[in-house]
Amino acid sequence: MTRSIARSVLALAVMSFIGPGSARAQSTFRTGIDVVSFGVSVIDKQGTSVDGLSIKDFELFENGKKQEIQFFAVGKDSKETQPPLHIGLLFDVSGSMSEDIEMARSAAVKFCNRLLNAEDITIVEFDNEVRVARYEQDAFPHLVERLRKRKPDGMTALYDALGVYLDGARDQTGQKVLVLYTDGGDNRSAMSFNDLLTSIKATDVTVYAIGFMTHQGSARNDQQLHLQQMADTSGGLAFFPMSLKEIDKAYDRVVAELEGRYMLGYISTNAKMDGTWRPVEIKLTKPELRSSKLRTRKGYFAPYREPVPSSKEP
Repeated sequence: MTRSIARSVLALAVMSFIGPGSARAQSTFRTGIDVVSFGVSVIDKQGTSVDGLSIKDFELFENGKKQEIQFFAVGKDSKETQPPLHIGLLFDVSGSMSEDIEMARSAAVKFCNRLLNAEDITIVEFDNEVRVARYEQDAFPHLVERLRKRKPDGMTALYDALGVYLDGARDQTGQKVLVLYTDGGDNRSAMSFNDLLTSIKATDVTVYAIGFMTHQGSARNDQQLHLQQMADTSGGLAFFPMSLKEIDKAYDRVVAELEGRYMLGYISTNAKMDGTWRPVEIKLTKPELRSSKLRTRKGYFAPYREPVPSSKEP
């Protein structure tokens, strides 16, 4: 399936989720524009995910005002009690990836094999153009075949490709995780880098970047910084491996985070549909956990509704 390149900043993604309840059991899941959701990774000083937390261990503030966390789930819960997991693979097949394409392919296949609980995987290949296909779980072998077919060539439309994926992910409910396989360069996109960051902020997609920098020369630092910013904006991580062994270590960390991630949802006390950016801060309540690091999105864009014109008497 081929999609036109996204040329404007995304509208607000439909916020999803999470089943009511103050514990892990008996969660059910809901979707609605009124529910704001955040995936939260809690990392201790050793870089390990912190397990065993409950809804009472978190507090959440929107624009400085405390909100009631009404929906809660944990990544290690059973499939029946956690939101569905949707995976995206953004795969760079432009000419600049010629020397790294084999390692990138092997890395992507390994990652697919480790995520057997995913509902589906969306692959976005890009060079001069952007091509999108979505595979259900039982069709993953066809995805692997697709990854191995295309030869690297052409220019690089990285930002447009990411914009296309984010646009398509708006209709998916549950957890959305995107893994980028690229050198971070872009010489083709219509979308600017700043508009791309705004688009990432407007969605609940978590971005993990696997950056292949070995053969990038003088552009390396800027490209690495851009990938880092994409991941940070979404609450994800960027990795810059030099070998498949280092990629395996990166995957161990990503999978551990996904399994240990906490999903928090609430209905904002601010009912205005004004489209403004609303900063959100999530804190841990236990004093012994306050040295831990929380990684999540920094906020969200409120839904927007055109104001109704006031009627005036003649």
